[in-house]
Amino acid sequence: MIDINSLKYSNGFGNEHESEALEGALPIGQFNPQKCPYGLYAEQFSSTAFTAPRNENRRTWMYRIQPSISMGDFAPIDKGLLRTGPITEVTCPPNVMRWDALPLPTEPTDFIDGLTTMAANGNAKGQAGIGIHVYTANQGMGNRFFYSADGEMLFVPQQGELIAYTELGILHVKPGEILVIPRGITFKIDPVEGPIRGYICENYGHALSLAERGPVGANGYANDRDFQYPTAWFEDVEGDYQLIAKFCGELHQAALDHSPLNVVAWVGTSAPYKYDLSRFNVMNTVSFDHPDPSIFTVLTSPSGEEGVANVDFVIFPPRWMVAEGTFRPPWYHRNIMSEFMGLIEGVYDAKEKGFVPGGMSLHNTMTPHGPEADVFEKASNAELAPQRYENTLAFMFESRYVIEPTKFALTTPAKQENYLACWGNMKKHFNGKK
Repeated sequence: MIDINSLKYSNGFGNEHESEALEGALPIGQFNPQKCPYGLYAEQFSSTAFTAPRNENRRTWMYRIQPSISMGDFAPIDKGLLRTGPITEVTCPPNVMRWDALPLPTEPTDFIDGLTTMAANGNAKGQAGIGIHVYTANQGMGNRFFYSADGEMLFVPQQGELIAYTELGILHVKPGEILVIPRGITFKIDPVEGPIRGYICENYGHALSLAERGPVGANGYANDRDFQYPTAWFEDVEGDYQLIAKFCGELHQAALDHSPLNVVAWVGTSAPYKYDLSRFNVMNTVSFDHPDPSIFTVLTSPSGEEGVANVDFVIFPPRWMVAEGTFRPPWYHRNIMSEFMGLIEGVYDAKEKGFVPGGMSLHNTMTPHGPEADVFEKASNAELAPQRYENTLAFMFESRYVIEPTKFALTTPAKQENYLACWGNMKKHFNGKK
């Protein structure tokens, strides 16, 4: 077991990071020398096109004991409850939907076996849209490793700490933090202690980037320096290993005679990273009205239309609410964007009952939604004073594309069939007077 307290990270979102587990393993002055130090192989990993603009270009040079191609052929394996956009197995209804937390496994289950897709949109082959999964596990992956060729993976842990062993190093991640693993990076996930559960946004589109600050200026929201990258760590071991690839929506497995975690040194801009959500510097109103939730955007994947995201990752963390003369919860609304929400801990202010930690909700494009009836009555009649929202952390995956639930999501006992009831007692207050 790795000593998680000894792990070291480098900071800075999108910077060119470099790390070596053996002194002198990184070549000096060039990336691809005729012979690499220590007899290593040079291998370039690119998660954007070679000709992408410099500020968007993501590539990493790895110096490894054996190149990635040292492997057997892939063969298809059962994908279980894992699905990929577009979802064609069921018709997508426009209804509001909500789910309880999926149960933790009682049988031995690793990360791959515990993946369940709740919804997806776009088309992975067309590199647009997202997949939304829940992961559960109660044991490590052992000699099994995984990568997705379909998209980068944004982990939002909800219960239990995990260790992500990746080609470029090790990351310890706990609830309240997020983990992003680039498309194509090989990794395995092990629980630290006890079962784990959380959410994953598999981003088929443009790589996640920091949200622009606009008129906010140079500071606020998520700061570059708070994103943490791993340091090089490798193992030079032989044995029977399996590499599982998610490719075009299917799972394929290949045999390896060595651990793929054999990168001794690396340098580049495409690497796994983690971020502590408590470091997000919330911006909010100090006068009146409830601003758009875009002020809570941590990361965004842009689409081809400026200002319209392939996916935004938005959080609703602890914060002060001080707006005067204002209905403070989210207003009732219908959006061009589609919203998939999850709750990490506590209570979400617009849904005080029924939306539980580990649970989820889906409000698709142009489907009306907003605070439940009891919340409306309470907020409309509250005596307004500065109020601190504590012990709460909700998030949203918001996408320009319709988010289509899977057959599992529509039929699981975790789906709350009475979700609409929370709006069932909306009173008529109209009296013809101001």
